[in-house]
Amino acid sequence: MTKNNSSLSRTIVGIMGSHRDDAPCLAEAGELGEAVARRGHVLLTGGGTGVMRAASKGAARAGGLVIGILPDSREDSRPGYPNEFVHVPVYTGMGYARNAINAKTPHVIIALAGSWGTLSEIALALNEGTPVITLGAPSIEHSPGAPLYPASSVEEVLELLDRFLPPSNAAADGRDN
Repeated sequence: MTKNNSSLSRTIVGIMGSHRDDAPCLAEAGELGEAVARRGHVLLTGGGTGVMRAASKGAARAGGLVIGILPDSREDSRPGYPNEFVHVPVYTGMGYARNAINAKTPHVIIALAGSWGTLSEIALALNEGTPVITLGAPSIEHSPGAPLYPASSVEEVLELLDRFLPPSNAAADGRDN
């Protein structure tokens, strides 16, 4: 029987958003990815272009670990998937059904501007009870008490993130991810 070694346990933050490279929030995604890594958390994205790439680049630049949950199989992967900053590519072959993995794996999700895929990830996470912090994400009506937290700036997103997930021991000790 293997014991759970808490020093190996890591918190995962998902950053979800548009696959478009012209998304207006790419700089915010990069800043958030970097902040996630500096706090000692693992970053999870859809592993592709646009917001996913910008967040991955920010996290990698800060020395963080980046997981990409990819829609295609290894043999039939679309251009830009995985992006060059993904350390752990997970080839699902599930298309948009992979959004369930994106939504149910992280401890907290940060949702930026996106479309139907981002909305599905928000809904799946909320259904799971996972806190979702939005910044420029499509708005949805939600039940009172649902863990949906709209933010108006990167700073506000990070304040909310720190409320749910304090920086990890790895970040506090100065250890690499």
